[in-house]
Amino acid sequence: MENSSTRYCRVSTKEQEETGYSLPSQVKLLTGYGERLGLNMPQDSLFSVAESASGAKQRKVFAEMMAYVKKHNIKHLIVEKVDRLTRNFKEAIIANDWIDEDPDRRIHFVKNGLIIHKNAKSDEKFRWDIEVVLAKKYITNLSEEVKKGQEEKIAQGWLPTKPRLGYKTVGEKGHKIHVKDEDKAPHSVKMFELFFSGNYSIKALVETMYKEGLRSRSGNKVGKSMMHNMLTDPFYCGLMVWNGRTYPGKHEALITKSLFDAVQMRLKRKTKSPMFRKHLPVFKAKIDCAECGGTITWETHKGHWYGHCNHYRKCSQKKWVRQEAVESELFPLFDNVAPRTKKVLDVIGKALKESHINEVEYHTSSVQGINKGLELTQRRLEAIYEDKIDGKISPEFYQKKFEEYSKNREDGLEALKRVNEGNTKYYEAGFAIHELASRASEIYKSPKATVEDKRLLLSKIFSNLTIKSSVLDPDYTLAFKFLAEWVPVLNNTFEPLDHGSVKRRESNFVPYHPALLRG
Repeated sequence: MENSSTRYCRVSTKEQEETGYSLPSQVKLLTGYGERLGLNMPQDSLFSVAESASGAKQRKVFAEMMAYVKKHNIKHLIVEKVDRLTRNFKEAIIANDWIDEDPDRRIHFVKNGLIIHKNAKSDEKFRWDIEVVLAKKYITNLSEEVKKGQEEKIAQGWLPTKPRLGYKTVGEKGHKIHVKDEDKAPHSVKMFELFFSGNYSIKALVETMYKEGLRSRSGNKVGKSMMHNMLTDPFYCGLMVWNGRTYPGKHEALITKSLFDAVQMRLKRKTKSPMFRKHLPVFKAKIDCAECGGTITWETHKGHWYGHCNHYRKCSQKKWVRQEAVESELFPLFDNVAPRTKKVLDVIGKALKESHINEVEYHTSSVQGINKGLELTQRRLEAIYEDKIDGKISPEFYQKKFEEYSKNREDGLEALKRVNEGNTKYYEAGFAIHELASRASEIYKSPKATVEDKRLLLSKIFSNLTIKSSVLDPDYTLAFKFLAEWVPVLNNTFEPLDHGSVKRRESNFVPYHPALLRG
């Protein structure tokens, strides 16, 4: 193995790749050098590290290469330059120990014109030592420049790294930003909406989103770990997390902060998310025991689903209830919120619009005021960062003002969240009226309705369902509470006639809402 050799290539930055220092060009250089010396270069003796590799990956490849040369008794190690082989003193010591163990071993630094071995002259070893120090300094400076660039990018409102699925990077070098990926963004949004429905565990969501067409950047299925990371990343609602701190981003938010926060709450309540099963019962994780609060467990017997209290807590409920019996109690609850005529639908819609007009105006003005405050805070953060870079303020003063302005920003974002949540009632009710209320029972009973369709419908109408002695007790969502209060009164007031028109029965009409009185 006297003529055997190993080649080691490394590219540290994207700039080096773009200026002719790519891995293929290094391989060509080292191979040509070895051929001129008549060295044997086995195919498996080539080790290389791409610029995208992490520090851990680079250290791993270096260790594998050193293990290879020892195992195969390699005598020659060919590298482009010193800083391609060693990036720290630890690696330099390992390489130095390797050549000291055998006087026939050589490290060839092609561009340095330097060959190091055990019996090398003192000035050659001195050059080796100096090059190692310079390589270490180069890496330290490179790290500092990278951190400085990342801080500047964050201050400008952009994430320094690749964004999550649903976004793509555009722009020239030094001016790259993240924009919505029109192909992937809808899948990311749907992922949040489906998990918020309460009908999916992470495992179930992985399978469902794969069927919907969600793929990783490599074209593979998005796994549980990555799915969880996506669901917990506030980047989707316009924020960025960097080094443990949250910053406002300039990228377009795909979802609202309210939806993101609601998903985080569901992630914490893992027991309420049904596990993925091939045959998922409609009421899995949907109904609680009214006595002990435990989740009703569902089992199948002779082709039918039966629910019962699991008795994890002290409870006297022993009766099992069949799914069909629960559904027979549900249908009247659907009917209670279903407007029977278009007139009833119009009256409720008019009432909602009139009763919320002041809220909408207040919401608009409040949002404008809060956003102005957030913009001012962001400008102040950018200003003190510039002052810090230019040396106009001390690091201590910068940290003090940074924490102050960051707190102002967090307070502003929280205020914006409260205002937006206060305005959701109108929109939720509007959605419920126009999409679900009049057709809930029809949708549920439809032969085409899947288990997932039924579960999604239940999540829109009921915030909670409890059962005791086979009697169902519903708790409507906010929008349907409004409907449950008014629809029965209005249905009894505007009675449909045989020929399709509507008459009003004044004797039964006792509303207290001004807008409904004008209906």
